[in-house]
Amino acid sequence: MRRIARRTARRSARLLTGTALAVVATAGFAGPAHGFGPGAGAGSLQVYPSTAVPGGQVSVNTAACGDGAAATGDAGAVGAGRFPLAPGAQEGEAVGRFRVPPSAQPGTYEIVAECSAGGRRVSGDLVVVLATDQQPVRPRGSVKTGVGGALGPDPVQTAAGVAALAVAAAGGTWLLHRRARGDGI
Repeated sequence: MRRIARRTARRSARLLTGTALAVVATAGFAGPAHGFGPGAGAGSLQVYPSTAVPGGQVSVNTAACGDGAAATGDAGAVGAGRFPLAPGAQEGEAVGRFRVPPSAQPGTYEIVAECSAGGRRVSGDLVVVLATDQQPVRPRGSVKTGVGGALGPDPVQTAAGVAALAVAAAGGTWLLHRRARGDGI
């Protein structure tokens, strides 16, 4: 009986280990999640961050212009005007930056780039939000979940409850250990 239990435990451990390794191996091939990297959107203009606040800096890149090609960007829709895109660190990529004007209003704006060679035109979207729109909302107060509070706020009662749980856990462990050894209950 013990041999069967050990074999089952080993099989379960191998299965879990194999599954974990498969997940890790697969995750290594997933590539960038935000689409701002080598080969991402070869026919489009990548805008990063895609959501910005007035006064914030935005980077754009594209692989649409080919190796060593430059481009001219136009963020006139948001009020930032034209800006240059130069060959970037990644091969075949043109990169540029501009600052969102402090007077920019919230909304979605089209950012455009035109390749110097061939005149190809690509675009991407930039969402402008106010700084207060982007702040995370932090919860306040308490939430009635039905968990806790059964013993009250008294620290002595809380300690007694924790002690009772510890005794129950120790007793359960002892009984399982006796059962596994074959001593009976």
